[in-house]
Amino acid sequence: MGKSIVRALAIVLALAIGAYAVLKYGFHSPLTVDFVKMKLRNPDFHLEPWIYALYIHIVTALLALVIGPFQLFLEPAGMKRRSRHLLLGYTYVLSITISGLVNLFLAWHATGGWVSGHGFFVLDVLWMAATFMAVHKISINDVQAHKEWMLRSYALTFAAVTLRLWLPLLITLNHGSFAPSYQIVAWLCWVPNLIFIKTLIRLRWKRSHRQLNGRSRPMR
Repeated sequence: MGKSIVRALAIVLALAIGAYAVLKYGFHSPLTVDFVKMKLRNPDFHLEPWIYALYIHIVTALLALVIGPFQLFLEPAGMKRRSRHLLLGYTYVLSITISGLVNLFLAWHATGGWVSGHGFFVLDVLWMAATFMAVHKISINDVQAHKEWMLRSYALTFAAVTLRLWLPLLITLNHGSFAPSYQIVAWLCWVPNLIFIKTLIRLRWKRSHRQLNGRSRPMR
């Protein structure tokens, strides 16, 4: 029951954030978005090419965010589902590769200066590294390790959701100040996610190890 709730919550939140981003950035001029308007207040800020990098990031990151739950929570069975799993997997990895590289540029220009920039830079590097490691593991037919690295990858992808959950709370706690809140959320949006998924993987490993030891004990 607990697993079903977590899976359902991940899917609902991923789709909700995806719909929010499409509505906010797909149907309005970027100049009307509060985040962009705030960036434009800085006289040293140049809208281009930053805005193009932002939209590439939004599209590719949303693809990965929406694809992830269906890859992780639906086991491929049968040739048709396996083919779909493979196609979505390629799309997920390509989306993260493009988004991760573009994000390195965005991190350099992050609101909140070097504190935010470093937070997002480390996130992007770990995001791509976890995803590429998952690809490597499946290439050598290590299915279990592939699943674990994909869980780490998606925990970092899910930073798109947790950022938007944490940020309003942080702004409220900082009395409406956006920049210090953004500096905190640049780290808070992904570090707890990674700790949570690493803990979950370790607990699963211990449980399976105990079950294996239990089956291997001789009967008395």
